[in-house]
Amino acid sequence: MYAIVRAGGRQEKVAVDDVLTVDRLAGEAGDTVKLQALLVVDGDDIVSKAAELAKYEITAEIVGAVKGPKINIMHYRNKTGYKRRMGHRQPYTEVKITGIKAGK
Repeated sequence: MYAIVRAGGRQEKVAVDDVLTVDRLAGEAGDTVKLQALLVVDGDDIVSKAAELAKYEITAEIVGAVKGPKINIMHYRNKTGYKRRMGHRQPYTEVKITGIKAGK
């Protein structure tokens, strides 16, 4: 059984015990969050209708905060002596999928 969930503006394929990195979520390590299902595949059954997806609950546990790779940014203007160097590391949250259940 696996599901396609919306996590931080992207769609991710998840199964139970998967660890994935999503955009920053509110909460501490050990907290439980619910993710929105877009598609659920259970053997031969494929669920994609919104009314049926509302019955499914995808839960995840926050593992911790992580940072993405460093991105180097360089500003340069020709013939003026202007040069500027900056860097950026995007904050992410690492989550572990704990359950895909059909409730209600």
